[in-house]
Amino acid sequence: MKVCVIGAGAAGMLVAGMLGHSGIDVTVLEKNSKVGRKLYITGKGRCNLTNLCDAAQVIDNTVGNPRFLYSAINAFTPQDTVEFFNSLGVETKVERGGRVFPLSDKSSDVIDALRRYIYDGKCKVIYDTTAISLIVEDNAVKGVACRDNLVIDADAVVIACGGASYPATGSTGDGYSMARNVGHNIIPIRPALVSMICELPISLAGLSLKNVLVTAFRNNKEIDSRFGEMLFTHTGVSGPIILTLSSIINKYSNRDGRLDGDFRISIDLKPALSHDKLCARIIRDIEEQGGKSIKNILPMLMPRALIPHILSQAHINPDLTAKSLNQLGISALADAIKSFSLKISRLDDVDKGIVTSGGVDVREVNPKDCSSKIISGLYFAGEVLDVDAFTGGYNLQIAFSTAAAVARGLAQKAVD
Repeated sequence: MKVCVIGAGAAGMLVAGMLGHSGIDVTVLEKNSKVGRKLYITGKGRCNLTNLCDAAQVIDNTVGNPRFLYSAINAFTPQDTVEFFNSLGVETKVERGGRVFPLSDKSSDVIDALRRYIYDGKCKVIYDTTAISLIVEDNAVKGVACRDNLVIDADAVVIACGGASYPATGSTGDGYSMARNVGHNIIPIRPALVSMICELPISLAGLSLKNVLVTAFRNNKEIDSRFGEMLFTHTGVSGPIILTLSSIINKYSNRDGRLDGDFRISIDLKPALSHDKLCARIIRDIEEQGGKSIKNILPMLMPRALIPHILSQAHINPDLTAKSLNQLGISALADAIKSFSLKISRLDDVDKGIVTSGGVDVREVNPKDCSSKIISGLYFAGEVLDVDAFTGGYNLQIAFSTAAAVARGLAQKAVD
């Protein structure tokens, strides 16, 4: 059996290596001059390999089509991922929230291990080559046509060339067009795990907040809320909890991030304090420093850069003497601290997302081995499928699990 794998990213290298070590003839097509370009930047260059949790938690943290992944995740679990990389010589460590990283904190160690794995499996890798279309006869795949008139004959083809995020790494949506051209439905792609765009004063850019509760609203109806860290940028807001919320909000957006409805987020700067307890805290601060202006007693409650904006939302003059603030003013201030509101105009562009939402319609894909239900010999692995998850290593686990599912299916087919 000859197999052609399109894409030498996380999913592509794993499936190619597994097949190669099973004795199958594998050719890998990579449009870049080296493998694993997107892996270099994952986890801020540290490569968050997976999340050391059970299969159910991976599925619970999957936003797009979690049920489709049940078979693949249970057959190749996060524990399997850790053991696999340990077997390749990559020592790992577990950090907050179950996130698994290489002990070295270097994504290059993960990439080097996968590169050695595919070459040890005698896989042939053709670099600087772009796959253009699938060669199909009688509803069965026969190979891949590439630029420069290169044709790769194959009994099976695995599309593992990623989504449309970070196109500089090679993820330019090629897999979608190849699948569509042979009859697959492509769910419209949207940005996932992406920053939100809103109007903000430049003074807030770079400010990070920890231990805050952010709630997202659509047309004044609560969608979801998340606790953790966030960041103000030059164009809006980002950071872990913002990225997570974006993957929920994006169901109401189109490819360029435009939103259907009125969206806003509410930031609770003091989620550990009830409104009444926060009022009591403000009153105590006023009693201790009442001679100061209200803006000068608030740095103990929040970063200085936020103070004018919180006071503006509460309709309080920043130069007002603290002791002159009445009970209504104190209550309004507490409200603003616990619900600092920002209008979201749109999500950032799809090419800025950490992953892509949308892709090959999983209703047309066999969940057991990720094979096409339409074209015999065609398989999909990783981000090209319409599956996406929250941050924390879950998306790479999906890539590895779907790749392993493909490898198992093809290895069994070779035996049969």
